[in-house]
Amino acid sequence: MTLLSVEKLGIDFGGLRAVDEVDFTVPAGQIVSVIGPNGAGKTTLFNMISGIYRPARGRVMLDGRDVTGTPTHRLARMGLSRTFQNLQVFLQMTVLENVMAGRHLSEGVHVATDLLGLGASRRRNRASRAEAMRLLERVGLDRGAHREASSLSYGGLKRLEIARALATEPRLLLLDEPAAGCNAVETEEVDRLIAEIAASGIAVLLVEHDMKLVMKISGHIVVMDHGRKISEGKPEDVVQDPKVIEAYLGTDAGRRETVAAD
Repeated sequence: MTLLSVEKLGIDFGGLRAVDEVDFTVPAGQIVSVIGPNGAGKTTLFNMISGIYRPARGRVMLDGRDVTGTPTHRLARMGLSRTFQNLQVFLQMTVLENVMAGRHLSEGVHVATDLLGLGASRRRNRASRAEAMRLLERVGLDRGAHREASSLSYGGLKRLEIARALATEPRLLLLDEPAAGCNAVETEEVDRLIAEIAASGIAVLLVEHDMKLVMKISGHIVVMDHGRKISEGKPEDVVQDPKVIEAYLGTDAGRRETVAAD
């Protein structure tokens, strides 16, 4: 079943076509990766899908419903959540509090309501705390739940951001460079976590430069260059496409073979 459908999506900045007629679909429970060189338009595409930018052309369909230009907070309540290339973690809050902030968003509760400490609010907080702890256990951060987020490693912060995105109970999760800046061990942890998320039935749309990770976990790959989609298909087919080799992987045949082998 198709969960996300991107239809001829486009946007211009100062006369420049940053994204031009990009289309693809994301099935429920599958991992689709968007790759391409720097400046290809990948994050801009994410920003249109997630409601940060309003597209100039095309449509975004979520589970058959036109959500083009829908604000981010409304999309979150409709089942779409995302992370960002640059960390959006509250470093002075505890690890647990960061995830609970995501729960508040999904529940549509004003923070001031909880500060009043009413009975319903206390019950909701207990439920939110329990769910946040479950998510922290899922990403391997439960033992440090009451530490400040600033104490985490970079890889830990990446996993915390994923946990907070999961707290909104998404059906579709957009991950923008989740392994960027991570060492080999941290990348493996992120790799395993993304695979587990998809296996649970959540669709994942991924932007990532780590080709080893992309090739390992993706069921489908979309390739962008200069704002346009130049190729898409199964990982093993995409890396053999001459347009992809030229635009993203380089023309060196040996490098192509190395990427394909990974």
